Amino acid sequence: MTYDLIIIGGGPAGSAGAVYAARKKLQTLIIAEEFGGQSAVSAEIYNWIGTPTISGSDLAKSFENHIRQYESKGLNIVSGSRVTSLSKDGDSFKITTNKDESFTARSVLITSGSSRRKIDIPGADKFENKGVVYCASCDGPLFSDMDVVVLGGGNAGFESAAQLLAYCKSVTLLHRNDHYKADEITVEKVLANPKMTGILNAQIQEIHGEAFVNGVTYLDTKSGETKKLDVSGVFVEIGQLPNTDFAKDIVKLDNINRIEIDPWHQTTSEPGIWAAGDATTVMYHQNNISAGDAVKAVEDLYLWLQMQ
Repeated sequence: MTYDLIIIGGGPAGSAGAVYAARKKLQTLIIAEEFGGQSAVSAEIYNWIGTPTISGSDLAKSFENHIRQYESKGLNIVSGSRVTSLSKDGDSFKITTNKDESFTARSVLITSGSSRRKIDIPGADKFENKGVVYCASCDGPLFSDMDVVVLGGGNAGFESAAQLLAYCKSVTLLHRNDHYKADEITVEKVLANPKMTGILNAQIQEIHGEAFVNGVTYLDTKSGETKKLDVSGVFVEIGQLPNTDFAKDIVKLDNINRIEIDPWHQTTSEPGIWAAGDATTVMYHQNNISAGDAVKAVEDLYLWLQMQ
């Protein structure tokens, strides 16, 4: 069978795309290794529109439940499989998975997301979701009136710090280099907040705690001195790893392997392939933005399919 559309990924973008495609009665297949995306591990999410608070696991379940409402109405679901290759096959596209499954479709929507680059130091794994977190917008409110640190000196690190300043008692940003990578205006504005401190030449060494995080140790690479900060939270913003390896030979990627898109239509360099969410060159990484961009993609690809 050749589907009208295959969607790769089961996060907010893939889930939204699947619902909209089903409602347009496209013969659709969604391939999801798991549902929920990165937020599935968040203890509480406060910014999913229409839901004041929801756990990451419950959000993932709601995505899957919503999709399965259309399972008998032209939408097919393959869960637990990871896409390993995407190629052109005549006028269609061929997709294979790690379970040797093979599918073809007239169009493809890539919503494979990304994974956050994790910090590899003592205590990082032990205290993940116990004070070590990777999403300020998701978990920031949990740290109200607490002292926290942000690791990273790029725009993502400063944007996270800016969000945390609304909740936290103090925010300290640690950056291992001697200058910030974020744009100067952002750096200046965020550091001007009296609750904000930026420390350069700070190489994180260890995260401490008992049941939860209670401090970090870092090395001042300029003086050689080891220092400790008493904090309750560590927000890691050291980059994203887009899940796009399977698509590298068919669509254009940027220098950090994100899929380049036309933001008006979510189209890629390959006609017939659209992309949305964290796997793309989208400016901001948010569940609501990913879902909206996927809806935009389905609206566009639906018209494209009708004209073929």
